[in-house]
Amino acid sequence: MQMNPYLSFKGDCEAAFKFYERCLGGQLGAIFRYAGTPLANQVPADWSDKIMHSSLRVGDQVLMGGDVAPDQYEEPKGFSMSLHIKSTAEAERVFHELAKGGRIVMALDEAFWAARFGMVVDRFGVPWLINCEGSDQAVDA
Repeated sequence: MQMNPYLSFKGDCEAAFKFYERCLGGQLGAIFRYAGTPLANQVPADWSDKIMHSSLRVGDQVLMGGDVAPDQYEEPKGFSMSLHIKSTAEAERVFHELAKGGRIVMALDEAFWAARFGMVVDRFGVPWLINCEGSDQAVDA
């Protein structure tokens, strides 16, 4: 069994997944748009180019998501995407990238269980927890 998070967006899934691809070092999978699908009539007419389903592979994990019709979209609540990063430098980079245009909930700082921990809601409304094990070593490129 495999569990994959599935994020809903209010029309900006493509921008979010391209941002996550760059920020998290992921690889975009196939993108399925509403145009030409049985679901095309369930979204506004100008949504034919919006994302019905997309995926992003980050390491051995897959993040999935899509745009939800405006009348069915709900703001994310009750969960957070949790990233576990080995390098403090990489944790700081990712945290600050996710915070651009978003909102810092808890600044990235030392915690009793980790070298760095912080909470941020990105510009797409997705909440993130950044947890760093504590190495100051550079990330392998």
